[in-house]
Amino acid sequence: MGALRICINTQTPLLQFSAPTDGTHPAWRIENDLSKLEAGVDYRFSPGGVTRMVYPLAQRLIANGVWKDVHWVSLNPNAPATVRLPGITLHNVAIGRERMGGYGNVKETIWTTVHGIDGPRLAQDLFWTEDYGEYTYYNRTTAELIGELDRQFDFDLFYIHDFQQLPIGHMLGTLKPKVFRWHIPFDAKRIPEQWRSLFTTYLKAYDVVIVSTDAYKSALQKFGHKGRIVRLYPFVDPSEFREPSVEDVERTAEAKAIAPEDVVALVVARMDPAKGQDKAIQALARLAPRYPHLKLVLAGNGSFSGSSGGLGLSKSGRWRALLEATAVELGVRDRVVLTGHVTQEELDGLYARSAFTILPSTFEGFGLVVVESWLHRRPALVTDRAGIAELIRDGENGLLFDPDDPSSLARQMRHVLSMRGDLVRRLTTAGFATARECSLDAAARAEARLIGRAVEA
Repeated sequence: MGALRICINTQTPLLQFSAPTDGTHPAWRIENDLSKLEAGVDYRFSPGGVTRMVYPLAQRLIANGVWKDVHWVSLNPNAPATVRLPGITLHNVAIGRERMGGYGNVKETIWTTVHGIDGPRLAQDLFWTEDYGEYTYYNRTTAELIGELDRQFDFDLFYIHDFQQLPIGHMLGTLKPKVFRWHIPFDAKRIPEQWRSLFTTYLKAYDVVIVSTDAYKSALQKFGHKGRIVRLYPFVDPSEFREPSVEDVERTAEAKAIAPEDVVALVVARMDPAKGQDKAIQALARLAPRYPHLKLVLAGNGSFSGSSGGLGLSKSGRWRALLEATAVELGVRDRVVLTGHVTQEELDGLYARSAFTILPSTFEGFGLVVVESWLHRRPALVTDRAGIAELIRDGENGLLFDPDDPSSLARQMRHVLSMRGDLVRRLTTAGFATARECSLDAAARAEARLIGRAVEA
């Protein structure tokens, strides 16, 4: 079997552009490729696990001769219609601002319901609302663009990512193989009864459904999905992680108000209630009197959905304000640093400066930041609600805690703070070894086999 033509579809775009939308900037000239634009000025890579996974995977499989002529379709209203990278062409979907709000409301309702944050507020009649019409309009617009591209480039397979795009496979109207990757948690008990029939119909349109853990695979089977389900762990590219210089670490620490004597507990996550940063602040408050130099660093900003170039949802700003108010109320505002967006270089510096990391999410699809922590050889304290908890052997390669119990996290923080150097090294060495299960090399081999089988079936 020769190299395959693949169409990738995600909601979050690979790139976000800072150029004005009036078409006068060079970024809006279709003949220009990305090499003619300046990173950090004209564009930046979107934050988040999906794009950090999908792009390296595509690059690797193109380099290995498994894929060729890859086309990637995403929602990106503040972008040129087409952007060309080596081996990959990005196609950006734009829908009117008057439609974005309705689409965003439905997306957020599904997301918060599946994560158990606000409960199924609109579960009774979500699919009968005007907002759902906008959600359907976005997916139909995307499916029509993918169909047009298929007529031009004759794809061998469609690779659809995450819950926002779930209807796409059903809408494509082709018998060509379709693979869907579900990136968020899957718990059948959290899917309202009124949604089950439609979810089941959408899932049936795919030849393969990929989930992130064995627990999600079991849950999807119990949900009643009869098609092929494959568990593939999410992954990162270890080559992206470098050991920063002492000067770089000191520069980042100074910029983020981290003093030389501070003992840093690091949380890397977007500003979102599901990420549980408030739990980390509560645990810090319990330990603050005993550990006067302990400082909590919350690194991250909003997601694509919350950005001005994305859906424009404001939840990240509201959540940041609530976290600041919580820190003030608990008397630890001077012990909490909210960094906002950080570059990869700054993030490397924060990992190097940290004593340990925390993943405090109330519910987490997987938790690639734990893998990042392992690759930086830092002890990881992990919520037992994260998908990656499936890989944690408590006390061997990580420390587990209950995110609903601040004393549980405080206890594990106190534990790691009291560890001797040899125990910390044992914890981080085991974590570094576990990270191999979530590496780009392992994923590229597994995905090449999976997609090859789907095409040959």
